[in-house]
Amino acid sequence: MYPNPNLSADRPTFVTHLECSLTGERYEADQLHGLSRAGRPLLVRYDLDAAGRALTREALEARPTDLWRWRELLPVRRTESIVSLGEIETPLVPIPASAGGGDVLVKDEGRLPTGSFKARGLVMAVAMAKELGSTRIAMPTNGNAGAALAAYASRVGIETIVFCPEDTPEINVREIAMQGARVWRVNGLIDECGAIVGRGAADGRWFDFSTLKEPYRIEGKKTMGLELAAQLDWKLPDAIFYPTGGGTGLIGMWKAFDELERLGWIGAKRPRMYAVQAAGCAPIVKAYEAGEEHAERWEGAHTIAAGIRVPKAVGDFLILRAVRESGGRALAVTDEEIEAAVGDCAKRDGLLMCPEGGATLAAYRRARGQGLVSEGDRCVLFNCATGLKYPMPAADGWLDKGGVIDLAAL
Repeated sequence: MYPNPNLSADRPTFVTHLECSLTGERYEADQLHGLSRAGRPLLVRYDLDAAGRALTREALEARPTDLWRWRELLPVRRTESIVSLGEIETPLVPIPASAGGGDVLVKDEGRLPTGSFKARGLVMAVAMAKELGSTRIAMPTNGNAGAALAAYASRVGIETIVFCPEDTPEINVREIAMQGARVWRVNGLIDECGAIVGRGAADGRWFDFSTLKEPYRIEGKKTMGLELAAQLDWKLPDAIFYPTGGGTGLIGMWKAFDELERLGWIGAKRPRMYAVQAAGCAPIVKAYEAGEEHAERWEGAHTIAAGIRVPKAVGDFLILRAVRESGGRALAVTDEEIEAAVGDCAKRDGLLMCPEGGATLAAYRRARGQGLVSEGDRCVLFNCATGLKYPMPAADGWLDKGGVIDLAAL
């Protein structure tokens, strides 16, 4: 449908304030904020009673199925602040062969603009930066977040500087540069890139767009949970396996489920949330298993799944809280398990997952083996990016068209 009324029609907004996720301290809406005074993420709060009177499920279901149909549950006030590159509702793809026959669906976020679920968070954060008058922003990235930021910020004329670890996949670095950001490789990990961003922000050179250090990426990422509920006829799955680095999406979905229940659109049942990390960088898993509320920085982080190579997450306590409240777990899988899962899903089910998505399939297999989920459980795995951005095994078969070709041997 074009023009899309989700992008062009004025709709009421219901943000009341922002709130420190640790202390509950209240902050005024419609102002540029970073972390709270306690150094923790801010959460956007809404008048959900009023939102529920303004928007029914039936009215929502009649709208085009993109991210912006959830306008009443999002922070953008002014229609002219919206930025979009076509944020579709991503499909749920069954993978019966590689999942071993269970009721397993992959939410394939690789179909979004710039090829990853980072589009959800960054489209919202950039729209709010535009609305609140920010003109120069910086962020650290392992690749896909920087690409999404560059695309959306360039579209609205916001100057962007991106810092990435030196071993960030080359295609991501070039994508960031191609879409208008100034990108710098750094001989360190993502949190060390983030330290550079923090120093520049403290000097007033730019606004810090690091994960959870501005309040609105969560609001974009929570649309994964809103979409999932709508796609499954308002019945949440039994379990969700989510690739967890900074954990914004897991935190956002947990927030979305609470908001949907308060609207009366779903019941109290929640999925068991499985935070999936790589064995070479598993601070959340270590904290979960130790019964801790916060995670220590993971030293010597290494994994082929660069998107979840986050040694220290500012929202660690929110991730752990959601995992524990849901009855889920934090699980770590090896690079070998990740590679095997990616290969199996591609060869047996035709779905090319990114390494981080492969980690969720590997974790699902482990959970099945340990009896944490059963064949009858409906499980949703998140493939967070298109597998086309990542290295693939060589395919060296070659024929001489002028020679003798043994067709039977092909």
